[in-house]
Amino acid sequence: MNDTLRLTPLQRLRTRLHLFSVAVRKRLTVGVRAVLVKERKVLLVRHTYLPGWHFPGGGVEPFESAELAAARETMEETGYAVEGRPQLLGLFLNRANGGRDHVAVYIWREFHTQLEFAPNMEIAELDWFEMDALPSGVEGGTARRIAEIAGAKPPAAEW
Repeated sequence: MNDTLRLTPLQRLRTRLHLFSVAVRKRLTVGVRAVLVKERKVLLVRHTYLPGWHFPGGGVEPFESAELAAARETMEETGYAVEGRPQLLGLFLNRANGGRDHVAVYIWREFHTQLEFAPNMEIAELDWFEMDALPSGVEGGTARRIAEIAGAKPPAAEW
């Protein structure tokens, strides 16, 4: 997470409890992030339980491919239905979550609105941002992936 973003005590407790329960049940977690690109803009979401702006995404369910999980999470969080096969940007180690979390990042350039977005219990808002004019509070890994997609930085191995 970006060093300038701070979790509230309740968010920190909730995250620690979640990570503890994951550690008890699993040794490795796989998450996904979906990058929707429209010209030089990217779609970002702001969660109700985490500070900052992020790509849509979440966890991979049992018997679900990472690609399918990214498409599902995109639909659930934004109302956008992705089209075709995405480009795999990379698989990144996220040390912030106990070093067990790996994040697969997929890029889609073709998609359409399937459902109209309305703020809900998980996603407070979403918006499109120019890659070179991101809002304040973009989560660190998200900002680094955007810089890689825009060609401003070489790809990294960690979130």
